[in-house]
Amino acid sequence: MTALTLKAAGLLDVDTGTIVRPGIIRIEDDRIVGVGGTDTSVSDEAESGEVVDLGDVVLMPGLMDMEVNLLMGGRGETGLASSVKDDPALRMLRAVGNARRTLRAGFTTVRNLGLFVKTGGYLLDVALGKAINAGWIDGPRIVPAGHAITPTGGHLDPTMFAAFAPDVLHLTLEEGIANGVDEVRKAVRYQIKHGAQLIKICVSGGVMSLTGEPGAQHYSDEELLAIVDEAHRRGLKVAAHTHGAEAVKHAVAAGIDCIEHGFLIDDEAIDLMVENGTWLVPTTRLADAMDVSRAEPELQAKAALMFPKARTSVLAAYKAGVKIAVGTDAPAIPHGRNADELVALVERGLPAIDVLRAATIRGAELIGVTDRGRLAEGQLADIIAVPGDPTHDITVTRDVRFVMKGGKIYVQK
Repeated sequence: MTALTLKAAGLLDVDTGTIVRPGIIRIEDDRIVGVGGTDTSVSDEAESGEVVDLGDVVLMPGLMDMEVNLLMGGRGETGLASSVKDDPALRMLRAVGNARRTLRAGFTTVRNLGLFVKTGGYLLDVALGKAINAGWIDGPRIVPAGHAITPTGGHLDPTMFAAFAPDVLHLTLEEGIANGVDEVRKAVRYQIKHGAQLIKICVSGGVMSLTGEPGAQHYSDEELLAIVDEAHRRGLKVAAHTHGAEAVKHAVAAGIDCIEHGFLIDDEAIDLMVENGTWLVPTTRLADAMDVSRAEPELQAKAALMFPKARTSVLAAYKAGVKIAVGTDAPAIPHGRNADELVALVERGLPAIDVLRAATIRGAELIGVTDRGRLAEGQLADIIAVPGDPTHDITVTRDVRFVMKGGKIYVQK
């Protein structure tokens, strides 16, 4: 058994929204076994295990990002060219760096939401998570979705991001292209068979696909119901890339668990989400951070329509009582700069403590776990430290000074 005590100026109680001073946490192996105490109790702990004095920082639960794609973006990627040039092995090697940067930024749990590249049917995010869990490489805990499921010509059909010829970058059903009730059921079953822990689908258009309205519904109601039925019978949730208000309403009616983005939601869609307990992962930082200046004119026009609405819809959803979890859509926000989403949410008008909850206990609730998200006895020792009170200045989450995951220290500045 490895025993360790962390000492800091304070620690964040995410339930009460207060900073407890001093911040003292006792850890055995990968779990928190005690919280709180005095300098005298820390001296006593020194006799039975190591004491790490972190100084004038505030301890927090490890943060959670509910929408990333570690297999895309990162150093050396060349945008659309990479989608046809990079083989699965190269993507995996690049993902090692992306995973490391994400963990070092203080994000200890992520949902990897859907590959939409050529993989030969391999679920690369499942493999990446296994390598991290085995201790071969550093990275966050991954909840993998495998391949995103989308119809031919849907937003997550990669041929929609460029004017590729019909025979370029053809994806198979196993890689997520599925049409009709029978095919979408088979696509869901394939992802589950090979290790997906949730299902990611495309329900509407998006900013960066070349054809169609960004809010137009892509899958029929019958296909959506089939996808949800297959996933829920196996105990998996379904996350849906969805922007348009009407598409959101149809997704909610079909039983989709989580709406990704939702930039164009209206009051009726928001009310339906509240009524059905549907989650929203707003990825609102994209409205400020995504550079479309070199994009095709039609994509710039979509961004001009959608981004202003993205800046207001999340606050409307929050005020109405929609359940919100933090997600970045990295690499749309660079890997390792995930905290920019927390800052953006506060800038939109959400209280800092509720943003912090959305990045901790709400994220844990969304993925259906109770072993993380708080600094409390029995929780996983996923702990970070920041140089100040994040309930007063959310920007301190951009400057993580200490990262521990499962009782192991990865960053100590």
